[in-house]
Amino acid sequence: MTSQPVNGPLHGLKVVEMGQLIAGPFCGQLLGDMGAEVIKLEAPGVGDPMRHWGQGETPTWWRVIARNKYSVAVDLRAAEGQQTARDLIAQADILIENFRPGTLEKWGLAPADLMKANPRLIVVRVSGYGQSGPYSSRAGFGGIGEAMGGWRGIVGEPDRAPSRMGVSIGDTLAATYGCMGALAALQHRERTGQGQMVDSSLYESVLQVMESMIPEYAVNGHKRTRTGSVLPKIAPSNVYPCADGEYLIGANQDAVFARLCDAMGRPELATDARYATHLARGEHQSELDALIGRWTATLTVQALEDLMIEHAVPAGRVFDAEDMMADPHFAARQAIIEVEDPILGKVPMQGVFPKLSATPGSVRRPAPLEVGQDTADVLQRWLGR
Repeated sequence: MTSQPVNGPLHGLKVVEMGQLIAGPFCGQLLGDMGAEVIKLEAPGVGDPMRHWGQGETPTWWRVIARNKYSVAVDLRAAEGQQTARDLIAQADILIENFRPGTLEKWGLAPADLMKANPRLIVVRVSGYGQSGPYSSRAGFGGIGEAMGGWRGIVGEPDRAPSRMGVSIGDTLAATYGCMGALAALQHRERTGQGQMVDSSLYESVLQVMESMIPEYAVNGHKRTRTGSVLPKIAPSNVYPCADGEYLIGANQDAVFARLCDAMGRPELATDARYATHLARGEHQSELDALIGRWTATLTVQALEDLMIEHAVPAGRVFDAEDMMADPHFAARQAIIEVEDPILGKVPMQGVFPKLSATPGSVRRPAPLEVGQDTADVLQRWLGR
């Protein structure tokens, strides 16, 4: 396939991606979407297990996480493959890896040595527990990081076991923080000429988005627990039943709640002592949710949406993939794009975010379908072999 013109704010940067599954490769996807040339090193014949992950008869996750990448077959357990990796990394701006700490060192690819050969190199290391500390050598997957970082403990209904998000949020958060660290390190390198290591752990990436969980306990002795679809004391803010589906309404501010009451034909609720203030609504959250739910159940999703728009109440339907692909706002902003695939044809998938006005990112080439399909091309362009 002929690649589209290269663009994006990271155009000209060279990235070597070592690792597999989600955390490291998603970091590579983000950098590639922003214009970097990403060379993915894969075990000959086997490749990344992500090639086979996903739902349905034809796994498609690989088409997303490996877009904008080149596949180079390298046996990192063999001396020849390790030397090829060293040579490529010597030409790179960024190295991404998400092996268990100590693995690179075992293969003779210690980041400290790689940075001696290439002082401008930025090494993004994504792992379960970080590169130091008593747990650093443990195997760690995304779900384990979510549990340790506090996420799993607060997701789900209070009378059931902890639940999961439905997506691999721990992995993607660690990858996103790894990408953010790489961009910060590039700015430092611009000033000093020196690279550095970026240590992004799964559990700390989850911990970073846990809002005030730690100080709430430290200051007030309060431990957050599972609360289902509501935030305690924040009302109304819930998913409510309609005659033909479900609808999310967030009207917990006083002025917004008053507009919701008008939409319900119950303006008196806005001045009712039980609901007139944020604190009062929080104390009567269950009864208020039940009251609103009885009203929404008499309406279709479309009828309720029309009312919420008319009264400027923040609200929205609960989308699935079919809804997204049919929605005009997704289409207008190109939130879903089509990438030409040699086997599947045009494959819809999420676009490139965030959107930059002067140097937007793009999907310039589809995921490599064969392990090592770009080996000869990359070795010739990067190493002159």
